[in-house]
Amino acid sequence: MENFLDARGRPRIVITGMGVLSPLGHTVAENWDSLLNGRSGIGPITQFDASIMPVQIAGEVKDFVPKNYMDFKEARRISRASQLAVAAATMALADAGLSTPVPNAERVGVLVGTGAGGFEVADRNMVALRTHGFNRVSPFAMTGFIPNMPSHHVSQYAGTLGPISTVAAACATGNQAIGEAMEFIRRGSADLVITGGVEGLIHEAAISGFAAMRALSLRNNEPERASRPFDKDRDGFVLSEGAGILVIERLDHAVERGVHIYAELLGYATSSDAYHVAIPDPEAAGARRAMQWAVDDAGLTLTDIDYINAHGTSTPVNDMMETLAIKRLFGERAYEIPVSSNKSVLGHAMGGTGAIEAIFSALALQNHIIPPTWNYETPDPECDLDYVPNAPRSAHIRTVLSNSFGLGGQNACLVLGKFERNGDG
Repeated sequence: MENFLDARGRPRIVITGMGVLSPLGHTVAENWDSLLNGRSGIGPITQFDASIMPVQIAGEVKDFVPKNYMDFKEARRISRASQLAVAAATMALADAGLSTPVPNAERVGVLVGTGAGGFEVADRNMVALRTHGFNRVSPFAMTGFIPNMPSHHVSQYAGTLGPISTVAAACATGNQAIGEAMEFIRRGSADLVITGGVEGLIHEAAISGFAAMRALSLRNNEPERASRPFDKDRDGFVLSEGAGILVIERLDHAVERGVHIYAELLGYATSSDAYHVAIPDPEAAGARRAMQWAVDDAGLTLTDIDYINAHGTSTPVNDMMETLAIKRLFGERAYEIPVSSNKSVLGHAMGGTGAIEAIFSALALQNHIIPPTWNYETPDPECDLDYVPNAPRSAHIRTVLSNSFGLGGQNACLVLGKFERNGDG
């Protein structure tokens, strides 16, 4: 008989559908193939003229045609973030074998996070107001940019009537959205949740702001090599965009539906640094707490973690801090655990990143392959762990710890496990 409860008596939660649009491709398969083969999604910015900017590279979702996923008129009225979220949700629902509107809609929730929402809609309408006056402001201006709109549009598309929410936690958004969606199911508010994260922020204001912080890589002449997590010569992250949407549900619900199960969601936790708006706690205490609490929530011990999907942004401070957090939590065993960063070819999609990386973590479990950290060339004495450099690695992994650490000292970690029936593998 199937065991549908975890060790704490809570419903087991599994991933049954996934959809991704990112600089690496328009499908889950394209993204995974690009990640494993080192095909970078980072290149010169095309969404605006960046020629006068100190930073002229980003990770863009190329050749994205919103009307392929939604009504043309609707697409014109919503933000790029909402467009990407609906497109990824369309794929995830189909992958999970769900029709639209979804069956038993009152038991289906939505929780999609975003760091900045429809920032470009707000900017466009402010420019219109200041340049041409009130009559040129769109009646869709407000509903275009507020952060809960990706969740709304996904819910509207899918016809869900259950709980709905939004997480805005900067770089930690995607992980935190999935974690809070788990809580919908754990507390009995939903049987199934459409969840994940999205960002559509390749905008001159964002590039300028991060460049002014000196947070972005200046390798404009070699964009594919610009994001180099944990490498001694890293000089900043590369801003990107994208959406990762997952269908998660109670195990008994998934078994009853007879659908494919990618992986199990075992644990989740968040913590605050309470230190600085942009600089991680140099003692790495907040990141360490989030990792420990996520493992605890999963009912596991530190010895159970087989692979760490790192936040790994390619900034000098973050990569050093994350390495320190891992070493302080795992002790000498830290040197035995493979650690890698998908941002080496993906870039940093802010609110979308954690969800995209959760999908990659699920695929790593399913395929027994650890995706590498590309562009790792020069070891840094401060970053001295096993970063799986420049080639995928076959490994029989059963658990993944996925990290996301955000501006404002927000940390969110997930633990995913290989799905096992009756604990028999």
